[in-house]
Amino acid sequence: MHRAPADVVEWLLDSDPAVRWQVLRDLKDASADVVADERARVAHVGWGAALLDARRPDGSWEAGAHWPDWATMEIVTTEGQPWTATAPVLTELRLLGADPHDPAVADAVSRATAAVRWEYANEPFWDGEVEPCINSATVSSGVYFGHDVSGIVNRLLTEQMADGGWNCEQENGSVRGSFDTTISVVEALLAYERAAHAGTLPPPGADAPDLDVVADRRDGGEEYLLARHLFRRLSTREVAQERYLQPTFPTRWGHDILRGLEHFRERGSTPDIRLAEAIEEIADLRMPDGRWPLSRTVRGRTHTHMEGPAGTPSRWITLKALRVLRWWSEAA
Repeated sequence: MHRAPADVVEWLLDSDPAVRWQVLRDLKDASADVVADERARVAHVGWGAALLDARRPDGSWEAGAHWPDWATMEIVTTEGQPWTATAPVLTELRLLGADPHDPAVADAVSRATAAVRWEYANEPFWDGEVEPCINSATVSSGVYFGHDVSGIVNRLLTEQMADGGWNCEQENGSVRGSFDTTISVVEALLAYERAAHAGTLPPPGADAPDLDVVADRRDGGEEYLLARHLFRRLSTREVAQERYLQPTFPTRWGHDILRGLEHFRERGSTPDIRLAEAIEEIADLRMPDGRWPLSRTVRGRTHTHMEGPAGTPSRWITLKALRVLRWWSEAA
């Protein structure tokens, strides 16, 4: 079994509740009660509390679904896409593990999503819009916070491309899948499947997604990623993009090998041997002191900073790397 060094675990625990509860669960094997107690703090202390406090009086974040009302292309060009509107904030709260049943969280999510509509065509928030990368993140958040996103799932099922992947540029003529969109979609479909089987979703409408079809489409997307070892071009076996080998947090719209490995760990089946190369890449990124660095950052304004500069030790990357390596070694 791959065990995390005690001093690294203690460093991880000296952090925000969002990191602490996952360390307790995934690296320390703490009791369910201990984990739940720490997770309950996420909405009230640190990063999670800061995100909830950033809401506007109308309940929204930045009066926008995906784009703040003040965002301009000039800002996007100079600063990068802002991550302060409702959809990206809900994604952050989900990644932090804010308890969706906490009254403060449930009320914030309900008020915010009632207050905003998508910029694309004024669609209701949980109906989604047109880009599969945005829609898949909305599915993941909808499942997590207990909202009906079956209509978006049905749309995603129709948008899978011939190679098994998805691509946000499909509406602009792309005929090939992308790593970035595909990882987001397979994450969303897995979350939807599990919640539907567990009976934790609101009753869907008459056009409820066929769960066998959902599983089949997800399998196709996962095969797209596995065939490419999470980072290689299928045609030449060259590295598709260097950033796929540079883990970051939050990943936003993008893919990297650690995000891919986390998905397959979450899926829970026996690891596919085609993941071995990505596992080696992650192991090689470890610093001499047993921690992992933040390889890169994603540009754009945020409500709170959860990481230091690129190149500095990262609690998020270290946590994720350690639990992926533990999963891999335990399955060997």
